[in-house]
Amino acid sequence: MTEPIALLASAKKAAGGAASNGAAKSAGQMEKAQLTLYDPSPVPTGGGAPGAKRGTVPFQFNPKEVTISKSAKWERKTTKGSKKAGPPEFVGPEPSKMTLEMFFDATDKRDDSVVKAVETLLSCCVATQKSAGQKKATPPLVVLHWGTISSFPAFVTSVSAKFTLFNSDGTPIRAACSVSLEEMPGEKFRQNPTSGSHEVRRVHRTIAGDTLASVAYAEYGDPNAWRPLAAFNEIDDPLRVPTGTMLLLPSPEELAVAL
Repeated sequence: MTEPIALLASAKKAAGGAASNGAAKSAGQMEKAQLTLYDPSPVPTGGGAPGAKRGTVPFQFNPKEVTISKSAKWERKTTKGSKKAGPPEFVGPEPSKMTLEMFFDATDKRDDSVVKAVETLLSCCVATQKSAGQKKATPPLVVLHWGTISSFPAFVTSVSAKFTLFNSDGTPIRAACSVSLEEMPGEKFRQNPTSGSHEVRRVHRTIAGDTLASVAYAEYGDPNAWRPLAAFNEIDDPLRVPTGTMLLLPSPEELAVAL
């Protein structure tokens, strides 16, 4: 299970580090978070990957909370001749999900910037114009960037905007938005062609809170599989896997001979 606190702590640490390294920021000033929007780039195995950048939605105020959830699929089969269900069998992981709050305020300028920001968020719930005429329409992809931290590529499943202050002409100048995102399945990666292997393998991009044991449990149903997983990916320090590391996920047969 991902720890959202770890994500925020890492982001704050990164922002503080940038200030102390002489960047053009005052001491202690935090990096501003933003949602970056991308055109989806279809992949052969389904899903999509971030393509051309199509815009950003900056956080006027950094989020107080970012909630990330991850679950797994389990199947129970009734044993023949028995009314009791058998032991659970691991089917696979569910996509990661993330929810966050965005607050916009234009009481100083009293312009339409709040309306534009909300409209941009709402547009993420609609298929891109380029894909609208295709067999499978796809939404824009969104990535949360905060300092050196980047979330998984996701699509927006819902946006709830609450306008709380208006100009005399009715233009909203303050809004609170709740945004829900779901991880977009990506491409299955192949091993380096020079290795001589043509086995198709999936890849996992680590997020804050991930450990080799948690990834091994989610993918293989066995947290102790972290050792061969580390060996397969040639990881020297299994206890320190940086956020954003791309882990190649071998088949169970390959994992068994990794050590």
